[in-house]
Amino acid sequence: MIISHDVDGPEGAPAVVLLHSSVCDRRMWDPQWKPLVGAGYRVVRADFRSCGESPVGSAPYSDVGDVLDLLDHLGIGQASLVGSSYGGRVALGVAWLRSERVSALALLCPGRPGQVAGPQMRAFGAAEDELLEAGDLDGAAALNVRTWLGPDATEEVRELVGRMQRGNFEAGLTEGAGDFGLPEPEAVLSAVTARALVVSGAHDLPDFRRIVAEVAAGLPNARALDLPWAGHLPSLERPAEITALLREFLADTAPA
Repeated sequence: MIISHDVDGPEGAPAVVLLHSSVCDRRMWDPQWKPLVGAGYRVVRADFRSCGESPVGSAPYSDVGDVLDLLDHLGIGQASLVGSSYGGRVALGVAWLRSERVSALALLCPGRPGQVAGPQMRAFGAAEDELLEAGDLDGAAALNVRTWLGPDATEEVRELVGRMQRGNFEAGLTEGAGDFGLPEPEAVLSAVTARALVVSGAHDLPDFRRIVAEVAAGLPNARALDLPWAGHLPSLERPAEITALLREFLADTAPA
């Protein structure tokens, strides 16, 4: 199955693939989509299974494998990957499994293969589970909005994230087998040679700030950047600022 996606930009231009957070779907990249196309890139954004317009998986699958299948389907041999949260975790899996397919990584508050939840994430997960078990999808979506968006997010963005998350709940969100076949986390990170930008948010959960620090320290060719204003989804919180950051990073690593 080829996951639902959009693609725009000139054939043969350097490819950029946008991988969304599991709280969202590919609409989270609306602010970055056209500016990156306008900068001369061939830009792809996709919905992981059970998110947005991609159906729930009916058999064992891998989100990493789905991304690689999509690249093959589109005839893209190599791409820069931009991943938010869970999308960053998938991007790292792709870069480990097929390093020759990844020219650069921009990781915004990423997860990582093999991550273990700390106390804050366990508390969040328990509160979310309680709401979902009670059938309160609106309450569970609102909990995610409060947890993952920083103070600079507009009301419009909060409403969008709530709609995306509720839609994922309705579909029966599963994260597939994003870590399927990967070795220990340290081995994954140390083997990823692509130049990387790893972004953290000062208002993110302590669990993710720890994970992001581990990712930045474990990648051989990474630059870490902490954003004092950001929560967990900075591309939605200050979209123009993140768009400019991505364009600057890509211009240095994969110029159009």
